[in-house]
Amino acid sequence: QVRLSESGGGSAQTGGSLRLSCAASGLTARSRRMAWFRQPLEKGIGSREVVAAIESDGPTTYADSVKGRFTISLDFAGNKQYLQMNDLKPEDSAIYYCAAGRPRSANPLSTSSYVYVGPGTQVTVAS
Repeated sequence: QVRLSESGGGSAQTGGSLRLSCAASGLTARSRRMAWFRQPLEKGIGSREVVAAIESDGPTTYADSVKGRFTISLDFAGNKQYLQMNDLKPEDSAIYYCAAGRPRSANPLSTSSYVYVGPGTQVTVAS
């Protein structure tokens, strides 16, 4: 059974930083494309966007809204992935979800490219 579990969410001030973690079980990060989605608190599931994705051999893709501020990374030994978020802005406030999909399949910034999604962790950025 595949399970993705996020942690590290919380509150931050504008310009601050947070680091999200995702522990995976039932699959290996080495065999998957991993990603982070986010969904604004006041909006529905249709508003989800992929903010960062990473292939097991390293290539990364970022949404324009987070380029230069967010960094996605993998820890194969721990079967985890991370999202380092710097220079946070109020518009980054959202539920952040860990996701896993098939490697190099379709568009890494499309939520439909991912099969498994965690329960989410909330990030709130105060202005």
